[in-house]
Amino acid sequence: MSTVAQAVGRFVWHEQVSSDPKQAQDFYTRLFGWGAETFGESDYTMISSGGRAHGGYGTAMEGAPPPHWLNHVQVDDVDATVETAQQAGGSLAAGPFDMEGVGRMAIIGDPQGAYIGVYRPEGEWAAPEGVFVWSELGTTDADAAQRFYESVFGWTTQDMGAEYGGYRIFHRSDDEPNGVAGLMANPSPDIPAHWTPYVGVEDTDATVASARELGATIVVEPMDIPNIGRFAVIRDPQGATFGIIRGEPSQ
Repeated sequence: MSTVAQAVGRFVWHEQVSSDPKQAQDFYTRLFGWGAETFGESDYTMISSGGRAHGGYGTAMEGAPPPHWLNHVQVDDVDATVETAQQAGGSLAAGPFDMEGVGRMAIIGDPQGAYIGVYRPEGEWAAPEGVFVWSELGTTDADAAQRFYESVFGWTTQDMGAEYGGYRIFHRSDDEPNGVAGLMANPSPDIPAHWTPYVGVEDTDATVASARELGATIVVEPMDIPNIGRFAVIRDPQGATFGIIRGEPSQ
């Protein structure tokens, strides 16, 4: 199986989108020690760690939501995925379009209003691992969201049960025990549906303390999840939300 095929159905790129990518870069560089690498002759800055690019800092288009993290799933066929998403009640926010030397991509909105990118790489590539370790959908209608993503990506869903508050895990296949993403109902219907990426850290509490010193807001204070790890949720100074976790899961 090619390296491209191996990554289909997985989150392979994560992008902080705002009107000031340089401000975002400064914050995350200071918080995580990430490097920065400019893509080609463009002004797009990529997140560099361990000799690989794992994501980037994007400039918000006119009419885009407030600063946010956009998570991209690799697919076999971007256009077919967009069509399936629209048939399932989703919307097309941008694309499909081609980027020379990168691939074809689009941004879709699910029926509850959460946005997600879909991407088909150009040529062979190995999806980056080790920085962004989980992606999680908080939504206003977990059942409807589950049906949508199962239809669009062919994922299956595991309900973790009452012990985990009804948390659900999306899987690509039965032989992936950790799954590819999580699904949960937002604690309040006033919270818009959104995808949140999680960054793996060595010390959750220390990272939270550093984020606070850098001007971030702590949405969820450090908390332990049985058999999973210690996590927290942070809103960066621009308003984009992300999570951190020490331990499992791993994509």
